[in-house]
Amino acid sequence: MNEDRDTRTRPGPEPGAGQSGAGQRPLSSESAMPRIGDWLHIDAEGMITVYTGKVEVGQNIRTSLAQVVAEELRVSIERVDLVMGDTDLTPFDPGTFGSRTTPIMAPHLRIVAASARELLLDVAAQRWQVSRDELHAADGTILHQASGQSVGFGALTQDRKIEEHYNDAVPVTPSRERTTSSAPFRVRGRALVTGAHRYVTDRTVAGMLAGKVLRPPAAGAVLRSLDTTEADAMPDVVVVREGGFVGVVAPDAPTAARAISVIWAEWHRLEQPSSHDLFSYLRTHPAEPPDGVAEPPVDETGALEVGRAEADLTLCASYTAAYIAHAPPEPRAAIAEWTGGKLTVWTGTQRPFGVRGELALALDIPEERIRVIVPDTGSGYGGKHTGEAAVEAARLARAVCKPVKVVWTREEEFTQAYGRPAAVIDVASGVRSDGSLTAWEFHNYNSGSAGIRTPYAVPNQRIAFQPTKSPLREGSYRALAATANHFARETHMDELAHATGLDPLAFRLRNIREGRLRSVLEATTSRFGWGARPRSPGQGFGIACGTEKNSYVATCAEVAVDQASRRIKVVRVVQAFECGAILNPDAVRQQNEGAIIQGLGGALFEQVRFDNGTILSDRFSRYRVPRFADVPEIEVVLLDRQDLDSAGAGETPIIGVAPAVENAIFDATGVRLRSLPLTSGDGRFVV
Repeated sequence: MNEDRDTRTRPGPEPGAGQSGAGQRPLSSESAMPRIGDWLHIDAEGMITVYTGKVEVGQNIRTSLAQVVAEELRVSIERVDLVMGDTDLTPFDPGTFGSRTTPIMAPHLRIVAASARELLLDVAAQRWQVSRDELHAADGTILHQASGQSVGFGALTQDRKIEEHYNDAVPVTPSRERTTSSAPFRVRGRALVTGAHRYVTDRTVAGMLAGKVLRPPAAGAVLRSLDTTEADAMPDVVVVREGGFVGVVAPDAPTAARAISVIWAEWHRLEQPSSHDLFSYLRTHPAEPPDGVAEPPVDETGALEVGRAEADLTLCASYTAAYIAHAPPEPRAAIAEWTGGKLTVWTGTQRPFGVRGELALALDIPEERIRVIVPDTGSGYGGKHTGEAAVEAARLARAVCKPVKVVWTREEEFTQAYGRPAAVIDVASGVRSDGSLTAWEFHNYNSGSAGIRTPYAVPNQRIAFQPTKSPLREGSYRALAATANHFARETHMDELAHATGLDPLAFRLRNIREGRLRSVLEATTSRFGWGARPRSPGQGFGIACGTEKNSYVATCAEVAVDQASRRIKVVRVVQAFECGAILNPDAVRQQNEGAIIQGLGGALFEQVRFDNGTILSDRFSRYRVPRFADVPEIEVVLLDRQDLDSAGAGETPIIGVAPAVENAIFDATGVRLRSLPLTSGDGRFVV
C-alpha cells in the first residue's frame, strides 16, 4: 500500500474535518447488507475501497483482508484500501474478537469481491456484445483477447455505488490457486516502523482541550464528598461533575493533571479481599445467575464412578492463575467533538459499534447522532472491548462545548481497566497402568469455559464452570479462559505421565484421537528433537498441546534452572500451529511469536497484586512483563491445511506456553508448580 496515496484518499474525515461522509452507509446488521456497494466501492480511477467494521489492533488483519479482495478482483494489493471501524461508513460489526475476522470476515469479503468481478465481466460483455466466457479480469481491467479490447474497472463503474447484490454461490479462487492472499505482506509497514502512523494519542483537533478524570482509590469505592475549590481557582480550568463522575478540562494535559491532583475527595470503601486470600475467596463466593438464566452447564459423559473403578491410579490436584493486566503499548485514549448536535469520537477500541451504544446510553442520545471512528490501534489483547475513555471525553466535551482529548496514564490503565480473570481449577483423574485415561473431572471457578473441554479420549468425564463474584473488574483477554484451562489440563496430563512412568509425549499420543492435534504434536516434537536432545544439570524439557477456536497448537519448551538461586531461564520454544488454510504466513508466524512472548509473561511474571481493593501493581516498575532478555530462541512450524477453512490465529498460539514451561521446570527440578505465575516476579520459583 502506498502510504502517501493512502494518507490522501483514506475515506472518512480526520479529527476536526467535516462530516460529509456521515450517514452515507446504513446502520444495520451484516445479514441486511446484501449489496456489493455496502462493502466495496470502485472509483473512477479503478481504486478499490473496502468497508468493514473490523479494526486493526496490531494483528495485521488490514493486510490479509486487503489481500483477499485483491485476489478475487485480480488486482495488486496497492489498489485496495480498507475503511475499518467507522460506524458511519462501515456495515455493522459485533467487534474484533474471538479470532472471528479470518474465518468470517475474510470469506465474506472474498464473496463480495468475487461478485463484483463477475458483475464487471457481465457489464463488459454486454457493452461489447461478446460472450462472457471470452473475457477475463487482470490488473484492474477487463480484457477481450480475441479483439484486443480492454476497459478499466473505473470506466465500468464510473464511481457509482454498486447496487447489485453479492452472491454466496459465486465462484471464488480455489485454495490451490491462491497466491495473493497466501503471500507475505504488510500494509502500512513503513509508517509503523518510521513512526509516521498516528494513533489516537498523536491526533489533534482545532481548539482541542485536555481532560482528566477523578479516580476512586479502590474497587467499589463510592464518592461521599468533594471539594474542588483549588481546581476551580486555576485559570482556564473547568471542573465537571455529573453524579459520581468528576473530571476537569484544561488547555493541556499537565494542567489538567495538576487540577485533578488538588481536588479533595472522600470515599466510602467496602472491605474487599486481597491477593493473599483470593483463591479461597473464589471457591466460596459463587455468583448468582441473572434472572431467567439457568445454572452454569455441566458436561457429563459416562459415569465417573465407573471410570475411577477401572483406574489403576487416580490423581487429584488444584491449579490457580492470578489476575493479569493487558498492558497494551497504547493506553486508552479518545477525542470527542460535538458538532451540530452530533457527537464524533475517535478512539482505540475493538468494538466501535458497541462503544457507540455505550455512548448513547451514557449520554442519553440516539445512536444515529453518534459516530465512532477507530484509527489503527496500538494493541488490545481483548482489553479494549469497552469505551471508558470515549465516554469520559464525550462528557467533558459536552460540558465545555469544545473538543476534548482524554488519554489514560499507565497507572490508570493498570488500576481502572479490567484484567484477565483469575482462576481456581480442580482436576481429578483416573488412568490405567498402560496410560489410558478412564476418568476426568474438571471444575473451573471464575475464569470461564473457553478451552475447558478436554481434547483427549476419556470415556467418563465431568466438566463444569462456576462463575464467582470477582473482587476485581475482569473481562476478555487473549484466548479467554483457555490459557488457564490448558495450563491446568496440560500440567495434570504431565503429572499423570510421570505417575505412570510414561514419556509425556507417548502418554498424550496414546490418548489422542483427533488427527489435527496429533499432527501439531508430532510436528513440534520432531523439530524440537524430543527424546533425542542431550541433557545437562538444571536443564528441562516440557510439552503441551491443545485446541481452541478451531485451530491447533503444540508447544515444546526448554528451560535452564540455576539450582542455587532457583532462577528460571526459558532457553528455547518450538511451536507448531495449524489454523486451516493460511492467509499471509508471515502474519500467522508473527502472531505465534507474539503470543509466545506474551504467554511467557503470564507464565513467569505477570500478576495483579491488590490489597483490600487497591491495585498495588500500578506501573511497569511494579508489574513485570517480558523483556528482551527474557525472549528465548523461538521456532514456529506452520501446518498449512489448504483443504480446510481458515481459522483465526490470534488467540490459540498462547495457550500452550505456560504448561510447556511448567512441565520443563518440573523436568529440570522435580518440583511441580501449580500456580500462575510460576515465579515470584523476579524469575525465581517459589515452592
